[in-house]
Amino acid sequence: MTECHTFNGNLNAITCHAWNKDRSQIAISPNNNEVHIYKREGNDWKQVDVLSQHDLRVMGIDWAPNTNRIVTCGVDRNAYVWTQSDDDKKWKPMLVLLRINRAATCVKWSPFENKFAVGSGARLISVCFFESENNWWVSKHIKKPIRSTVSSIAWHPNNILLVAGSTDYKARVFSAYIKDIEEQPSATPWGARMPLGQLMAEFKTGNEGGGWVNNVSFSADGNKICWVGHNSSINVADANSGGAIFRLKTEFLPFLCCEWISSTSIVVAGHGCVPLIYTVDPNNKIYLSGKLDQSQKKEKENSNAMRHFKSLDRNSRAENTDTSLDSIHQNAIACICLYEGDNRAAKKISTSGLDGQLVIWDLSVNLTNSMQGLSI
Repeated sequence: MTECHTFNGNLNAITCHAWNKDRSQIAISPNNNEVHIYKREGNDWKQVDVLSQHDLRVMGIDWAPNTNRIVTCGVDRNAYVWTQSDDDKKWKPMLVLLRINRAATCVKWSPFENKFAVGSGARLISVCFFESENNWWVSKHIKKPIRSTVSSIAWHPNNILLVAGSTDYKARVFSAYIKDIEEQPSATPWGARMPLGQLMAEFKTGNEGGGWVNNVSFSADGNKICWVGHNSSINVADANSGGAIFRLKTEFLPFLCCEWISSTSIVVAGHGCVPLIYTVDPNNKIYLSGKLDQSQKKEKENSNAMRHFKSLDRNSRAENTDTSLDSIHQNAIACICLYEGDNRAAKKISTSGLDGQLVIWDLSVNLTNSMQGLSI
């Protein structure tokens, strides 16, 4: 069953969202400098707090499930770690020393929640950790060979490696090892030598330029990465195959987000307003295996397209037309989060979009319906 939600009737764009551990609360950014915290009460949502420390638009939110800390970043070049007080349950911010001169564009907690990474328009990644002696969050930079804005970040399960996508058309795997707080990492299929900033792998979005890398994701075992480009491509690289790249150039509008939902399947979404499932087969071919949003409306309208334009020509006037899309989301999907399960075997996902909607999709139900008659 698909659940559709709006928050207090607010239809402002939701640029990003993040869930707490038990999915009883959600943090969203309504496309401004604030982060709104909502608590679920039945089918309704109650606003319990507003995080308003940022001066400019919030670009990224992540909620650590075990330590229950929220990290946010924004166009004001700042990041904050938010901790909930025991007394009034309000969220208190602590400024992070990012040391950047351009907007912070994305942020993700590491799997062990002892550090996080922030991408930025300053062509670098800030890997941030807590210095208990000085009681503040500090950062170390990964710079080379990034040539443009870092648009997306995802962590390897080992808490050491991360993959970053940027607008220089490349996805890169780096070491984010912080010797101050971590033991020496063990070797992975991506490589054995892992000082901070070590470039483990670099991949282009396409053979002839490609497009901006809009989002990246690590598989559950950490041996594969996927990324989506602004050239409407889906790309997978496998460390066990020597970094071989498998690519599919699709006919759809560009994708803005991607997430592994099993060891072989990826959910993607973006300007097409519909989440799609792609699968990597044993021969390393990527194919479309389903879509989560089913509708017949557009197919019926298309059959009447010629009749409509003949009417316009004959009557020299415009008719009243329905401008709604044949999908649940009525604008681009900007964010995908796992709602139930993990990227080994996800059961539900959530999407938020520029139409102000949050949608929770049941993968088993929607995929079963989709496979009965795939038509896009």
